Amino acid sequence: MRISTFFYCFRQGIKNIFKNKLFSLASVCTMSACIFLFGLFMAILFNVQKMIKDASENVCITVFFDENLSEDEIITIGEGIRTLDAVDKDKTKFVSAAEAWENFKQDYFEGHEEALDAFGDDNPLLGSASYVIYLKDITLQSDMVMYLQSLEGVRTVNQSEQLADSFSGFGKLAAYVSAAIIAVLFAVSIFLISNTVTVGITVRKEEIYIMKMIGATDFFVRFPFVVEGVVIGLLGAIIPLAIIYKVYNYLVEYVVGTFGVLSSTMKFMPINEIFKYLLPVGLVLGIGIGFLASTITVRKHVKM
Repeated sequence: MRISTFFYCFRQGIKNIFKNKLFSLASVCTMSACIFLFGLFMAILFNVQKMIKDASENVCITVFFDENLSEDEIITIGEGIRTLDAVDKDKTKFVSAAEAWENFKQDYFEGHEEALDAFGDDNPLLGSASYVIYLKDITLQSDMVMYLQSLEGVRTVNQSEQLADSFSGFGKLAAYVSAAIIAVLFAVSIFLISNTVTVGITVRKEEIYIMKMIGATDFFVRFPFVVEGVVIGLLGAIIPLAIIYKVYNYLVEYVVGTFGVLSSTMKFMPINEIFKYLLPVGLVLGIGIGFLASTITVRKHVKM
């Protein structure tokens, strides 16, 4: 195929868009709405997952050891735990009995230091040395707890099972709801782009028949309609992605400003970090849906 033929077919596809302005505009608008909502859900999902990850990083497992173990023996067991792939080695730490007592005094006797006189130099938490373990993935907590409980020398393991399950469940729910809504929206987009291409084929039905009679190839007849669908899909992706890029920071500032308490508890992802994933995915979806809808429609209505 000559390059001139390729560009001629490409130009015809662009002309088709302007010949069916109303349907083309409706398809672009619908695709834009779908990609916009898709991008919005993606941004929300990314932020929810980040917040869940940030919150889960503060969920720990506390391991207490048999009282007859020396501190050196406890540290040896703890260092073995730190070597596990699931464990966040940088945050996992050993808490001695003396440190545990100092932390307890700060938490429960602050402002009532005179009550500490009753203990004298005694440490009521003697034998409570522990390892505070943080995981890289909170969903691995149950398996990790079972493993820790099986270790010789471990007396008890404290965990935040309900909190971990809540984080995991909420993340999955957000992903499922987003996927369901996005699937419906893209089904509507495919339908509208298909209708737009169908109108173009109907308008040019006689012209297509004449081209086939004088020997036009399948590619020559079909390609302009495929270009039409792809360009509609591309426009329908670029417009909403540009809008999301522009308004994201304003939306974050509005949410934080309206709900001031969120500023200290929730850290939103920067738009550039989100767009590393959203931009290529959005463009591929727009072009892919336009190509799919137009190809199916052409095969259905242009009989070769």
